[in-house]
Amino acid sequence: MTDLPKGGSFLLSQTNPQEVFTPEDFTEEHKMIFRTALGFVADNILARIEELESQKEGMIRELLEAAGELGLLGADVPEEYDGMEMDKISSSIIAECMGRAGSFAMTHGGQTGIGSLPIVFFGNREQKQKYLPGIVSAEKIGAYALTEPGSGSDALAAKTKAVLSPDGKYYILNGTKQFITNAGMADVFIVYAKVDGDKFTAFIVDGDSEGLSTGPEEKKMGIKGSSTRTLILEDVKVPVENLLFEIGRGHVVAFNILNMGRYKLAANAVGNAKFALELAATYANDRKQFNTPIANFGLIKEKLAEMAIKTYVAESMVYRTGGLLENMLGSLDTSGDDGGQVAAKGIEEYALECSINKVFATEVQAYAVDEGVQIHGGYGFISEYPIERLYRDARIYRIFEGTNEINRNLIPVTLLRRAAKGDLAIQEAVEKLQAALQAGVPAREGEAGLVQAAKDIFLLAMGAGLRKYGEGLQKHQEILGRLADLAIEAFALESAWLRAQKAALKEGEAKAKLKLTMAKAYINSSIGRLELVARETLAAVTEGEELTTALDNLQELSRYTPRNTVVLRQEIAAAISAAGKYVVG
Repeated sequence: MTDLPKGGSFLLSQTNPQEVFTPEDFTEEHKMIFRTALGFVADNILARIEELESQKEGMIRELLEAAGELGLLGADVPEEYDGMEMDKISSSIIAECMGRAGSFAMTHGGQTGIGSLPIVFFGNREQKQKYLPGIVSAEKIGAYALTEPGSGSDALAAKTKAVLSPDGKYYILNGTKQFITNAGMADVFIVYAKVDGDKFTAFIVDGDSEGLSTGPEEKKMGIKGSSTRTLILEDVKVPVENLLFEIGRGHVVAFNILNMGRYKLAANAVGNAKFALELAATYANDRKQFNTPIANFGLIKEKLAEMAIKTYVAESMVYRTGGLLENMLGSLDTSGDDGGQVAAKGIEEYALECSINKVFATEVQAYAVDEGVQIHGGYGFISEYPIERLYRDARIYRIFEGTNEINRNLIPVTLLRRAAKGDLAIQEAVEKLQAALQAGVPAREGEAGLVQAAKDIFLLAMGAGLRKYGEGLQKHQEILGRLADLAIEAFALESAWLRAQKAALKEGEAKAKLKLTMAKAYINSSIGRLELVARETLAAVTEGEELTTALDNLQELSRYTPRNTVVLRQEIAAAISAAGKYVVG
């Protein structure tokens, strides 16, 4: 474990391109899983999307059972409990493919992620044997009940209570949970309640328990085919053996599960963005105005290219992080009864990267579906065209699994906490940068130089914030949000460039040309944006002579000769139009 990079360490050091996992590293088995999952979505979901959207009775269970037969529900479940026990790349691939599945992506995520991973990671042997085989086959449908009417982002403020019965055999649960995916047909709920009103604890609650009921289906803007209901608990008796993990440690379960939930949601978003681009490129090729396909118009080319570039960057980040998670899990001994907890602790090392992925990928998805509608013009506003549904469905992604605002807060706060524990030498990096700036920073050369510039811009802004507020920086969300954006972009730029570099080293620059072009276009378009964010941050935390010096340093770090990104985007758009979908080579 000591040889693996620390979470967040990408900001403080350089990464060898050969050390990152990229989609070009997929094995034949990975490719087969990709084909299987894509085929399932095309044949079972998209071919029947209207039935799904109208919530046809029994359809969700039917679809989950079909997914279970193909092994698409057990990727993260040990073989001992009838799971497939796949690597994290395979799990990511399935999540990406499900991103095309509209509402079913939520149903699948509820089943394979938040609805079952609490048992996989924190259940004891008896709990795993009782529940996991049924979840893998879809004999049992899982749901995750954390959110309440008065506590969303502030999950620990939950009011649901659990009291031990006088005979000591049951916990009696009372409370209401809200916005619960799969609630309408769930057989198993992971429910969080406070034992004796203050000890936040997780429970496995059977769906047929007396006193458990659900409200009517929520009428939603999007993801209409998934079940979303209120869960009502009225004196529900939960056997003491269904207490999950330990009393008072429900937050450990909840937050560890959210790490994987955020990561998989990012993979969903990548799949959805690719689908939006495919729909937009196909339409742009077919739609003629002024006797020519609109794909030939410059501003449509720009849109197609930018959709592809952002998707490439998000895809690069997701699979790089998948590689980190897989390497971490491969370094751990998870063979014991506490193997799930060991795995969860390992995954927690990259909680920061999971939040970065979630924010970036869901915002790329939002951009892609929006531009997809715009390319369709008036037809994009008509429900007959799939892009209209994608646009509505995408909106929830920036709210699920911790809002993007909550995740933006978490990124710098996690960095600060790890620095305080001595895990990340942020203060030393800030001081090293200051010394380098005093000595005079040479102009950045090429994209590799700009990637380093992005990291240095983050450190410049973080250092100024720490000097101003010290530990109190955690209370200033406006500053934290900007620092998060700088850290997110540093990871994005580096991931895009490392992937392109790895491809060029392996197959030569000619074959890697499209990846290099996408990376160059994104990096060159980002530095100016980062400079503006840093400028606003510095102006908020410094003044007078200190501000003047800081701005001079920022200008030095941001100095570069830009490439002609218009031409780069034309090349990318030509490749996308020729393929009629997302391609990278």
